[in-house]
Amino acid sequence: MTQQKAPPTTTTPGPTTRARLFFVDNLRVVLTVLVVLHHAALTYSNIPLWYYTEPAQDPSGHVLDLFIMLNQTFFMGMFFLLAGYFVPGAADRRGRHGFTRERLVRLGVPLLLFVVLLRPLASAPGYTTLLATEPDLPYWLFYLFTADPGPLWFAEVLLVMSLVYVMVRRFRERRSTAVVDVTGSDAGAGVAARAERPADTTPLNWFSMGWFVPFLLFAVGLALVTIAWRYAFPAPYWPIVGLPSPGYLPQYAALFTLGVFAYRRNWLMRLPNSAGWGGLAVALVSLIGLGVSVIVLGEAALVPRTWQSMAGVPVETFFAMGVMVSLLVFFRRLFNRTNRFLRFLADNAFAVYVLHAVVLVWVGVALSGWEAGALVKFFGLAALSVPLCWAVAGAVRAIPGIKRIL
Repeated sequence: MTQQKAPPTTTTPGPTTRARLFFVDNLRVVLTVLVVLHHAALTYSNIPLWYYTEPAQDPSGHVLDLFIMLNQTFFMGMFFLLAGYFVPGAADRRGRHGFTRERLVRLGVPLLLFVVLLRPLASAPGYTTLLATEPDLPYWLFYLFTADPGPLWFAEVLLVMSLVYVMVRRFRERRSTAVVDVTGSDAGAGVAARAERPADTTPLNWFSMGWFVPFLLFAVGLALVTIAWRYAFPAPYWPIVGLPSPGYLPQYAALFTLGVFAYRRNWLMRLPNSAGWGGLAVALVSLIGLGVSVIVLGEAALVPRTWQSMAGVPVETFFAMGVMVSLLVFFRRLFNRTNRFLRFLADNAFAVYVLHAVVLVWVGVALSGWEAGALVKFFGLAALSVPLCWAVAGAVRAIPGIKRIL
């Protein structure tokens, strides 16, 4: 019997180009603004986890603490969800090897750029302050002991997830080819020959359960995995890798994976409008639950491995999932459009992510002599830094060759 081989998927032409999802571009812009605001809040909060800080001297700092904790529950997870959504299509178009090269350039090079060039600029004020107590401390030693990827931990983790996706895809394609070789038929060529994605108007009906039951199962499962993970790995920071929030790694990995599956099944476009209101309701109820848990559980909820900290995980998870679903649906309904200004914001959003630390730090230093409450200074820093970040990003991307990596 003549053996047949499946065509090599790394050279198979990609699928027909689909219309650009402008609402995703706009949502990424908003999430990037939240990143800038998050770090601006860290500057003046009671959580001194930033390159330049002025710890709050008045009660308004607690408002910033609350914003940081709520924002942390969902904003980076949503970045991973959206990133995962576009991975399969990019791999289809470029092939495994082309996709790997593209990820190494678009994620690896900015990561190195930040570590080598931008982090010294962002950490300079901290080093200057430290010299007051350690005048003989050389900068190279300070740099070595404070080495981390900063905000570019996202690029670091996303690069690892993308490479894992490539390895899994390679395994599936090889397995598919082996099935074809043995059977002499196309029965195993499902990976090589991609099925047509469902149309936007195809009803989303997961096993006749609608959208809410799968949402519920996913949230419960993620909460349980997160509880186990945080008990096993309670450290709030991983110094060598530079992860500022390792407790959220299960969420990041789960949402990236969900994004990959969502692309093949076109879930972003098929998610019903009712899910937006349902997600909003879940988020609001969970927000009330978070408030109650803070009052009832007290400060013990912030201590790793305590039952109080574990008890708050399900409520936190449902809040995050509700916010994400509602944002996806409402942006799709209300902001699925573009213009010259929105394109500028979207095109420069990743560059803002890479560059914003330096802008925030030095604008913060410039405002250091301003006597005001923490919340007031936060608004001042945000009002100056957000537009300046996009202006700097646009100027940097105008340099020949930079657009390839930013």
